[in-house]
Amino acid sequence: MQVAVSNQVVTMSSREIADLVGSRHDDVKRSIERLATDKTSADGTQVPAVIQLPPLAEVKNHLGQTVKEYLVGKRDSYVIVAQLSPAFTARLVDRWQELEAQVAAPSLPTLSRMDILKLAIDSEERALAAEAKLIEQAPKADFYDKYTKATGNKGIREVAKLLHANEREFTAFLVAQNYMYRLGGRLTPFAYHHHAGRFEVKVGVSNNDHAFNQAVFTTKGISWIAAEWAKYQLIEV
Repeated sequence: MQVAVSNQVVTMSSREIADLVGSRHDDVKRSIERLATDKTSADGTQVPAVIQLPPLAEVKNHLGQTVKEYLVGKRDSYVIVAQLSPAFTARLVDRWQELEAQVAAPSLPTLSRMDILKLAIDSEERALAAEAKLIEQAPKADFYDKYTKATGNKGIREVAKLLHANEREFTAFLVAQNYMYRLGGRLTPFAYHHHAGRFEVKVGVSNNDHAFNQAVFTTKGISWIAAEWAKYQLIEV
């Protein structure tokens, strides 16, 4: 829900009005435009618009797409709701009281799921950078293992844990979105994502002389998949 405050003048977005009355947002926008248009009566008399056409604002929806919403003042919002669904007037009154109370005593901003994920990733990257600096002075014998950890490369299980995701659900997501596919029982990244630097594939030989490969996310890949996972979660909700 979008709420705008300019010089302590509170407005309510057309999308919030749509949510309050249970209507489609595009239907509400058309109603606003109709009410803001001068009309001519049957006898030729000019009938002035009931409301003024409110300003438009561009905002991002839950899919990250840019959409346009009207920012409606208090008086005109009552006219619009009266036209759309008078039964919801009481709900509109309650919402305006909440908005005006927020202006009188602003609350702390609420972090979105994407904000929380970004903070977690930034914190992880800072910790990895500090660890990498220490490893520069480590003995050569165990340098490779420590370097792999310090560069931020993580397997699917570790990334799922970082994102607080169910590992099975996260794995199914990687396959369904065509980020990875199963090859010989192991998840392998598609070439495009591998070449984009989002994955590294470790190749080696096990203790029983069987060749193996294991795909891990790079630091770049972790940041990328965190954003994709967050968008997926928002769509699912």
